[in-house]
Amino acid sequence: MFNGIIVIDKAAGMTSGDVVYKLRRLLKQKKIGHAGTLDPEVTGVLPIALGQATKLIELMHERPKAYVGEGMLGLATDSYDLEGQVLAEKALSQPVSDQAIKAAMEKLTGEIVQQPPIYSAVRVNGKRLYEYAREGIPVERPKRTVQVFRYDLTKPSQFDPEKGRQTFAYEVECSKGTYVRSLVNDLGEELGLPAVMTKLRRTASSGYKLQDAVTLEELADNLDHAEDYIQPIDSFFADYQQVDLDAALWQQVKNGAWIKLPLDADKVALRYNKTVKAIYRAKGQGLYCPDLMLLSNE
Repeated sequence: MFNGIIVIDKAAGMTSGDVVYKLRRLLKQKKIGHAGTLDPEVTGVLPIALGQATKLIELMHERPKAYVGEGMLGLATDSYDLEGQVLAEKALSQPVSDQAIKAAMEKLTGEIVQQPPIYSAVRVNGKRLYEYAREGIPVERPKRTVQVFRYDLTKPSQFDPEKGRQTFAYEVECSKGTYVRSLVNDLGEELGLPAVMTKLRRTASSGYKLQDAVTLEELADNLDHAEDYIQPIDSFFADYQQVDLDAALWQQVKNGAWIKLPLDADKVALRYNKTVKAIYRAKGQGLYCPDLMLLSNE
């Protein structure tokens, strides 16, 4: 059984669940889970936890994500992307200045309150929003507070005078729970225009980037060397303070005991035989207690 994290560069047209299903068949193991759902038409970084690494999934969700994408002014849909039904159209008689687009992006940076698209997997009373939408049942969408660390225009926007549409490219770095489709829709609202997301690719998630990723096709063609594509569990804790345990402390940690360490860190990665075996958190006065046990990590 494989233990670690494999970063998949997801293709368009697949759900995150499809990727997990295909990996279970390719790697011939059941203990697999993904960290951070990607919509079917969104491509890019999808971290997959294998074996012991499935214990990290909740932690993986907590880390920031980054995206590159494109949007269009002059059209809005109910799903905030091109898959939905058109709600509004407005032909632009002249382009919006890039300065105005950047200023609107700046207003949507920092701590903001978002309302997810009706076509999203957010649950309300045990039912996903997209299920209400498909059944035509009205429902109040919950609001959530998220962090947008960066929302940047990456190149000059393009205006099509014949169609009255304007396209723009952007980069976003944000916290968990952020809907980039909503950011594009909200940008349009800031500008007083309908807006829709036309393309999105995730470039980073859970501390892993596109350069760490492999496509399912490439993996399938190189199954004899699958381990070459798997990030060790330890890679996830690279930014934690590391503590190498001696034999005596290791015995205590194996038993889940609290230990005393001469440190000033909220969390520490405890290593034995050069491998992370546990994450301990501070309790005050130099005492640390178990937070996540990875005793079988090798």
